[in-house]
Amino acid sequence: MLSDLITSKSRIKLLTVFLMNPSDMLHVRECVRRTGDEINAVRRELQFLEKRGVLNREQRANRVYYSLDKNYPFYYDLLEIGSKTIGLGNEFLKNRAKLGKIKFAMFSGAFIRRIKHNPDDIDFMVVGTIVLPELAVLVRNEEARLGREINYTAMTEDEFRFRKRRNDPFLAAILSASRVMLVGDEEAMLAT
Repeated sequence: MLSDLITSKSRIKLLTVFLMNPSDMLHVRECVRRTGDEINAVRRELQFLEKRGVLNREQRANRVYYSLDKNYPFYYDLLEIGSKTIGLGNEFLKNRAKLGKIKFAMFSGAFIRRIKHNPDDIDFMVVGTIVLPELAVLVRNEEARLGREINYTAMTEDEFRFRKRRNDPFLAAILSASRVMLVGDEEAMLAT
């Protein structure tokens, strides 16, 4: 959880808003609305995050907008943390015991960056002995929150190994793209 690393509740709420929508530019009042915090607390945290280089500040007419700064040295690290502590990643990890025996779980890099993608691209992959109805509920809830479909695939460890040995184009495309591991070790997954 972000609260394990950050003590300011307002900062956690604000970072959560930006990490859920990493490409959005938000006006101060929109940040207030989405966090539910007082305007002074939001302004203080926006200024703090801007000074640290986490956020960009852009003046447009008489309004000020903020967005995540992609040049921030830890931008992608923040996105990875966000993918594990917010939304589907958080729910997946909280409900892991109900989901079966999971060997590997990963998000595509495009998914965590919220990059528009080809409808055939896979956003989320799970390998192991999976309780599919439980996984489907988590995915549907996240789809409702995001307002878009999540393409995911689930396979057993045997199927994963078989497809990997056969250089299956579907699996090769997933493994050759950028990814964020939610469960399991990336090197072990690639060596399997």
